[in-house]
Amino acid sequence: MDVLSDVLAVLRTGRPFAARFSLTAPFSDQRRSHANGFGVQIMVRGSAFVTTAEGGVVEVAEGDVLVVPRGSSHTIVSDSLGTPAGPECDGAGPAGLILRTPDDPAATHVMVCLAYAMAPGRTHPLLAALPDFTRIPADPVARPELAGAIGMLDGELRAERGGGDTLVSALLDAVLMYLLRALLEGNERHCGFDGWAAALADRSVGAALQAVHAEPSRQWTVSSLGEVAGLSRSAFSRRFTELVGQPPLAYLTFWRLTLAARLLSDTDAPLATVARQVGYASEFAFAAAFKRDFGQPPGRFRKQAPTCEPAVPAFDREAVPV
Repeated sequence: MDVLSDVLAVLRTGRPFAARFSLTAPFSDQRRSHANGFGVQIMVRGSAFVTTAEGGVVEVAEGDVLVVPRGSSHTIVSDSLGTPAGPECDGAGPAGLILRTPDDPAATHVMVCLAYAMAPGRTHPLLAALPDFTRIPADPVARPELAGAIGMLDGELRAERGGGDTLVSALLDAVLMYLLRALLEGNERHCGFDGWAAALADRSVGAALQAVHAEPSRQWTVSSLGEVAGLSRSAFSRRFTELVGQPPLAYLTFWRLTLAARLLSDTDAPLATVARQVGYASEFAFAAAFKRDFGQPPGRFRKQAPTCEPAVPAFDREAVPV
């Protein structure tokens, strides 16, 4: 599995949310803050303004996508920033809000809203590097795959059809990956972040990251990772730390324990087995490292951690988090 897919697969938890909203202007729709939420707003029809809690304003035109990687609160306003604020979107919602129903030609605005829950306390540098709000302008010529996936997802959310749950889940994953590609492949300067965008694109550091994610249990050293990267030990260590934001072995430990937490949550494998799978020679060494990072021993963490549910769509109007 490649680094980008690996990070999202391991850090994503629970059921994703997907909803299609039809509204008629004027409206002002407040979205609450959701800790550990990765949200996406897609303006299928119409244009609107998004205001942030800090007073920032983002204009979102038809076809544009707004990525909200940390579930930050915001308000979506239809025609004018002077539109009175409506109630927070906590399940009541504005009048005319519909969920996964046939298209309403009379609606002035249609939005597709998506969200994933991410593992609490395990923010990956990839996601930490993203701004709180990033607009990706509609450009079906430059990004035909993203436009196609959004179109298919919108079609599946219009009405219940056989196989729809499976298709929505797959299309949601596809949209998210195409969005991250758009952010990380060539748009880093425009979007205002570097770090992981540069790390994944860097031939040397990217090769080392791929190696760590492909074989997390291997007894990597800075020297052996430097060999993969084609750099000397010192040059590799400096470059990796500069781009990733932490030294090579610190990132290796972070990723191993992140994988371990997922295994503890998702499986009943013995602790010794989990330890071996993430590269620890003994259960004792693994337990000590895990406790330092998570503040509790792995056995207690397993008892408290909710089991991660399969990534299938859930259309719970009382819990729409984006």
